[in-house]
Amino acid sequence: MPAPLHIPTPLLASRPLSLATGRTVWLKMEALQPSGSFKLRGIGLACQTYQARGARRFVASSGGNAGLAVACAGRQLGVPVTVVVPQTTTARALDLLRLEGAEVIVHGASWQEAHAHALSLLDPARDAMLHPFDDPLLWQGHASMVDEVAAAGLVPDAVVLAVGGGGLLSGVAEGMRRHGWDGVPILAVETAGAASFHAATLAGRPVPLDRIDSVATSLGARQVCEQAVQWWRERPVRSLRVSDASALRACEQFLADHRVLVEPACGAALAAVYDAEHAEALAGCQRVLVIVCGGATATLAQIRAWAAQ
Repeated sequence: MPAPLHIPTPLLASRPLSLATGRTVWLKMEALQPSGSFKLRGIGLACQTYQARGARRFVASSGGNAGLAVACAGRQLGVPVTVVVPQTTTARALDLLRLEGAEVIVHGASWQEAHAHALSLLDPARDAMLHPFDDPLLWQGHASMVDEVAAAGLVPDAVVLAVGGGGLLSGVAEGMRRHGWDGVPILAVETAGAASFHAATLAGRPVPLDRIDSVATSLGARQVCEQAVQWWRERPVRSLRVSDASALRACEQFLADHRVLVEPACGAALAAVYDAEHAEALAGCQRVLVIVCGGATATLAQIRAWAAQ
């Protein structure tokens, strides 16, 4: 396999969060990936693999970070990319996709409709479909961030991450297993209006939400992948829901503390550490690792407008 398309990201000890919480908080800065989020790790690996198998075009269905990662990977590999996005996709996301050279098709009112249209465009003889979160190649690629943490010598008492469709959770859990961290709990955080993983833990299986009602659109998978639920069955994974307001406050505070702007989906994970009301979820954990998953489609003005609502 050639060199990966993602970059190794910094592992930072957060002085502001450590002082505020009375524990040592480490940040895995995936927001600094070239595409703006952790998605490039798994999607980059998948794109390289599919190209090696003969794919001559990549097709994706995403109005957010997954689509940007496919577009970024395709540009680096010299492979054309078509991204089908729903009508709810922001103008900023469309601009970023086109900046990467992707062909953008707007179709349908939801990701599900955009995904169905993307599937209808596939030419099996030349195309590869890049799913946003449900692909073992993605989990394998995402696991590499844990390799980097382990190589730095850190073994945390807990890992905090945002969960949408479950791709990040599945990849991090895979990486933790290969480093013998099966006893280290994962705190999987969602906003209350996009809590498909929490719903799955109540049902014991993936179940679809009736609707998504959250500004954290990157968490807007109505149903998590089966692999995420399987990890919940096999290892300690705790579900936590936070409010949109809490996630938005965390975005602004993180920008002030670390000079990096992240999306509300990432803000949800940060809120679990910033907000004292969630301290019980990390009780007894002195070394906490937060996956700062990033996100490129939100602006500070948009975050503040959401917060004002």
